[in-house]
Amino acid sequence: MADVIAEVMDIDSSDELRNPIKGKQKIVASSEPKSVPWVEKYRPQSLADVAAHRDIVDTIDRLTSENKLPHLLLYGPPGTGKTSTILAVARKLYGAQFHNMILELNASDDRGIDVVRQQIQDFASTQSFSFGVKSPVKLVLLDEADAMTKDAQFALRRVIEKYTKNTRFALICNQVNKIIPALQSRCTRFRFAPLDASHVTERLKHVISAEGLNVDDTGLTALVRLSNGDMRKALNILQSTHMASPHITEEAVYLCSGNPMPKDIEQISYWLLNESFATGFSKISDIKMRKGLALVDIVREVTMFIFRIKMPSDVRVHLINDLADIEYRLSFACNDKLQLGSLLSTFTRARAAIVAAANFHCPLLDAAAVAVAIA
Repeated sequence: MADVIAEVMDIDSSDELRNPIKGKQKIVASSEPKSVPWVEKYRPQSLADVAAHRDIVDTIDRLTSENKLPHLLLYGPPGTGKTSTILAVARKLYGAQFHNMILELNASDDRGIDVVRQQIQDFASTQSFSFGVKSPVKLVLLDEADAMTKDAQFALRRVIEKYTKNTRFALICNQVNKIIPALQSRCTRFRFAPLDASHVTERLKHVISAEGLNVDDTGLTALVRLSNGDMRKALNILQSTHMASPHITEEAVYLCSGNPMPKDIEQISYWLLNESFATGFSKISDIKMRKGLALVDIVREVTMFIFRIKMPSDVRVHLINDLADIEYRLSFACNDKLQLGSLLSTFTRARAAIVAAANFHCPLLDAAAVAVAIA
């Protein structure tokens, strides 16, 4: 028994001699930073880095520099720079004490009336004595404030008024009409509109250059078009496409994001305006199955295509209204086949109305010629 113990001790000691820092190597390897999404990697760290809304950013920057920062209400669509702007303001105000001087609550946190009365009020009521901070006021950041209950918003009114001396509140939301008027009147409101295509393109080029990506002009145009002014969406599509394909082209972007390609929408629109009900139903069902397209995406893209073709204004109005009804029904998970039939019947009625209008003005034109001319 003693010999066995001695052998085990010899083995352990020999292992330590051969690899004396084996445990330390494991710790170092596990502490290596993991790769972060590009949305966070390229999030603006200062107000100068914010891609757009220079008038709003310059106003907030001036108020911050003069130590006159009011309560803020930033609202607008997602991915337009609201959270990035207020975090850049906090970094400018507090520097290294950034995390000690702000209280950040998101929609995922419990933000009922109890949180307002306890957590927010406790943070706002205490005076900060942090050294090295440019501004003595603290910051309460309420992201997705439109998800707060009405009771919590009413309770927040008094807290904002009571602790204005040493605390500033920044409310961020997508829909400002869900914020009660009493809170809106206590804040300076700034609307962040969807980003302009030039600003999205400029920021994407910066990321492409930093990452050394192979992106052609058609791929960059597709990224900007699919983003719809949402910088976060553009970066997510760019990163996912880069992971799927080394060369980022228009086709790669559309395939990776799952959106129908423009040439497919043109083909589908041609079938809707020219083919019979049965033929159109068969061809559209086939392209949906082959390319994995969602009917709601087809309806949205066809709606945009309708604005680019010539037709009588009254027919266009009825057609857009019917397409809106189809999209509404699809959002409630209605049957795809039934809604595809509704889409075809809508275009069949529109085509008959166009032919009737054309025959009224020029009786020599027949239905087929009008349909082909429209397509």
